Amino acid sequence: MKKRILSSLVLLALLAACAPAAVATKAPVALVVEATQAPAVVDTSISLVDDLGREVTLEAPATRVVSLAASNTELLFAVGAGDQMVGRDPYSNFPEEALTIQDIGDTFSGLNTEFILSLEPDLVLAAGITPPEQVEQLEQVGITVYWLGNPTDLEGLYRNIETVGLLTGHEQEALAAIDELSARADAVLAKVATVTERPTVFYEVDGQTDPNAPFTAGAGSFIDLIINLAGGENVAGEIEGYFPFSIEDLLVADPDVILLGDFAWGATVESVAARSGWGALLAVTNDQVYPFNDDHMTRPGPRLINALEELAKLLHPELFQ
Repeated sequence: MKKRILSSLVLLALLAACAPAAVATKAPVALVVEATQAPAVVDTSISLVDDLGREVTLEAPATRVVSLAASNTELLFAVGAGDQMVGRDPYSNFPEEALTIQDIGDTFSGLNTEFILSLEPDLVLAAGITPPEQVEQLEQVGITVYWLGNPTDLEGLYRNIETVGLLTGHEQEALAAIDELSARADAVLAKVATVTERPTVFYEVDGQTDPNAPFTAGAGSFIDLIINLAGGENVAGEIEGYFPFSIEDLLVADPDVILLGDFAWGATVESVAARSGWGALLAVTNDQVYPFNDDHMTRPGPRLINALEELAKLLHPELFQ
């Protein structure tokens, strides 16, 4: 009997000793459950419709980008994504840092798809000059392509900047770039709005191939857009696109100003004056023939604003004294 009582007492003592331990372990167990709860999943994917009407989706902002056009390269650098570029077209020469990026070779005759693929891009940024066939060619090997169309006005330029910022994770930098560029453009447009006379302008794209029929640009081109915004009138503005303009038509138009977009290829004020029949032009006799940076004028990137500022000052210097 004593043994049974003693055994019972020992059992009760053991249970009593275990009870606090059981209570003490409740809190840590609860804490462990809380600590191991899965964090909220942040969706970093991006889905945008490009200018070919295709929905393009990225799992996250692109960190390895190949640019197929010089204008795209300038847009990427403008939003702070230059160091995310792993490839560029041969004509991407601005800013200077772009020249250190891998050249992917000629993009006009065709694309070296195998080489582009070896760069492991998570995005290829195509442009208005990129044929849709090249977009399809890249997609067939599994490369994500966004086709960024050419803007037709300054608002379109700003939208392109914003789009590039979104695709590369630089939204705030893109908005800051838009604010700075639009402020510069608005300052010019406000001054030009006061002009009562608009000088007529001929823009030479290529006068070296045939001086008697130099190529120029008409409606729908950046050249026509900037000439008009800068307070001028494009003598070739009634025709769309790029085309040869005969010396006979030029003599009839007799522009106040001639801009040499081909000066980098050898056109000079002196060589223009020496062309047959050109000496009779008003712009030549009045010394109103000027070299002009064609990269500023024809690339649909941030430096279109440079072209606007430069041309407005050239056409209306009195407004900027």
